[in-house]
This record gives sequence, C-alpha cells and structure tokens, in this order.
Amino acid sequence: MIKIYTDGASKGNPGNGGYGVILLYKNMRKELSEGFRLTTNNRMELLAVISGLEALKVEGLPITIYSDSKYVVDSVQKGWIWGWQKKGFKDKKM
Repeated sequence: MIKIYTDGASKGNPGNGGYGVILLYKNMRKELSEGFRLTTNNRMELLAVISGLEALKVEGLPITIYSDSKYVVDSVQKGWIWGWQKKGFKDKKM
C-alpha cells in the first residue's frame, strides 16, 4: 500500500500559496513541495494530490490518499471530477 499525504494552502484567495506531499511505501519516503505567487487554496489542494499521483513510478499498487480538504474529498466522493474530466477541465476554476 502506498500512502500519500497531501496539503495545500494560499494566503489570500488568490495569493501566495503552495502544496506539500509525503509519499510512503514500505521503508521509502519521498517529499514534494512547490510554491506559487498567485494561486488559490483549492488549486493547491488539488495540485498536491495530482503531484503525488504523478510521482508514482509503479502501476498496480493500492494507494490511499489522505487530505484534510473537503473540496478534494468531495470532488472524488461526489463524482465532480468525472464531469470536470469530461469537459477537459475547461471553465473549471481552481
């Protein structure tokens, strides 16, 4: 099981912000982070998850993503992400 812990934030909306990700698998640990000058909290929360998933090098292993963001959790559990994907994320404000 790969565990991915994510968080994102911005000071102002939009404003300065960034995200952080920790990936854990067995005894391996990888940390990712990036900052942006003009961004939103929701964008950083989503980008944390995306960056964590993009960092994976092996397919087929089970993954659990941990997020404190209701927006991220709802986007998956309520299926919003599938509608966004269908539209190519066009007109999606993050």
